[in-house]
Amino acid sequence: MDEPKPLTSAFTKTANFSIHEVDEVFRDAAQPAAGAAARAARPPVTLPPILGPLSAFTGTFTGQGFNTIFRPDSKITPTPMPGPINTTDPDDNVLELNLTDETMSFSNSLGSIPNRGSLQQADAFLNGVPYLQTINDITTGTPVGIHFEPGIWLAVPATTNPHEPFTVARMASIPHGTTIVAQGTALPPVAGKPTIAAIDITPFIGGNPGNKIPFQNQTAANKTTRRLPQDLTALMASGKLTQAMITDPNTVLRNQIAHQTITQTIAIETSTKPGTPLSSGPLPAIPSPGPHPQAPSFAGGTANIAFLQGLPVPPPGGNGANANAFQMDAVFWIETVVYDIDVPALPPGTPPVILQPRQRSNVPLVPSFAAAIPFVPNKGFKGGHVKVATTQIQYSQKVMLDFAGLTWPHVSVASLVPAAPVPIPDHLLPLT
Repeated sequence: MDEPKPLTSAFTKTANFSIHEVDEVFRDAAQPAAGAAARAARPPVTLPPILGPLSAFTGTFTGQGFNTIFRPDSKITPTPMPGPINTTDPDDNVLELNLTDETMSFSNSLGSIPNRGSLQQADAFLNGVPYLQTINDITTGTPVGIHFEPGIWLAVPATTNPHEPFTVARMASIPHGTTIVAQGTALPPVAGKPTIAAIDITPFIGGNPGNKIPFQNQTAANKTTRRLPQDLTALMASGKLTQAMITDPNTVLRNQIAHQTITQTIAIETSTKPGTPLSSGPLPAIPSPGPHPQAPSFAGGTANIAFLQGLPVPPPGGNGANANAFQMDAVFWIETVVYDIDVPALPPGTPPVILQPRQRSNVPLVPSFAAAIPFVPNKGFKGGHVKVATTQIQYSQKVMLDFAGLTWPHVSVASLVPAAPVPIPDHLLPLT
């Protein structure tokens, strides 16, 4: 990253806001003397429920990605193409391809969120991390906003009714008129890089992923189809967009990690239908036995405004729907990446220095790093090579859209690194 991205706050909340149950407050108000005695007997600090892998979701991350979406093309308001159209594809869709620039900002965790159990199920206390995702299209070099998503990641403790292990859930609102609840699990940490399987964008018929219907607008070299951008010649010549990316958008993720040193990966798998995840990616995240996600076997879902759904109960393939989003599966990889940084000599009184890692030459996206030393008269850092580990987030997401008698995979992928320069730890910059 050459320059820090200018950022602004999108939401404001009360300082130190967190969620807690109100029971003790009500009891204390009703019985002040007993409340005072109870407060004196309470532990001085009550820790919030654990976040598990969600503890990596802190601060702001920025990065790059790739988005593919087959859009409905109305007979009333057809999408004008910049060039001539010469294709046997039906005129009911346009394939939009977006090179993307993304910001994912995480707020402080919410604290202790009480969910009340019934009968033999005890109360469960959740924790959550609010987030805001914004995505710009940068295919032409001019940023255009295409996605805005506020949401919350939830850490859900193990329960007996239903009998489920610790799980995570993602709740999100999309301004086209769709909300999602996707639940799943985090796989145990693995050493090294993730194995990122292929993901397919080819539409299919009758709700059956085996009945694929390929379209000519999926062929990068074809300049006369219903696609935006329509002519990909310049983008392919620059290497910014390739046939491999259209065939398998996860190619972008594998290119990012090809020359990285990754010491550990945690994969989070979620689905709005965790009992029946989609075929052809993004699940499973890694080759391993058992279901993906590994829990729960039910719950989650999508909800759409009437315009998108089209009918009270749209059939598979969406005859009558405008763009019914009926399922979303996603994998998030939380990776620990080690970077090599050459730090110049820092004499006493040197202000913080922003540095780029060596990997900048062969990795598409890298964070920057900040080298700073305390002021000690006559003592400075002599300079040298250091290794610094930081977090990288990658994700692959598929949303299934039904319209015009087919099911159309909508795939988004991205790699994200810390937006602010990563501080180089003091112990790596000894003063002499």
